[in-house]
Amino acid sequence: MSENKTYTGSCFCGAVQIAATGEPVLMGYCHCDSCRHWSAGPVNTFTLWNPDAVKVTKGEANVGTFNKTPQSFRKWCKTCGGHVLTEHPTFGLTDVYAAIIPGLPFKPAVHVNYQETVLHMKDGLPKFKDFPKEAGGSGETMPE
Repeated sequence: MSENKTYTGSCFCGAVQIAATGEPVLMGYCHCDSCRHWSAGPVNTFTLWNPDAVKVTKGEANVGTFNKTPQSFRKWCKTCGGHVLTEHPTFGLTDVYAAIIPGLPFKPAVHVNYQETVLHMKDGLPKFKDFPKEAGGSGETMPE
């Protein structure tokens, strides 16, 4: 990926559009209960970006926010309910859901919160019990 490449995406109906420029800091899978419930799936694919690399380019007034905890400000389209991104102020990162930026080659590097998994994945990637130490977790990994 080029440092200046811009990837675009949108919510389900297209009323909210985003642009992410450069390269994600990290891509992977989250298995936590909150992400599973929010995404309505057994696992959530994340692409973490520096916040200044992500912009809402259309429909900013149409973006709703919900934060169950201070760690995650989840954003969605008020028209279609389509999930767009999550701001993680405690990590200093923004998660743009991999599914809404189809032009970005998804190259996962880790699994986080694997202790909560309901879908075991055997892909050779590190499976962190919670988070890597650099992200404030235990740094403990789990077997596949």
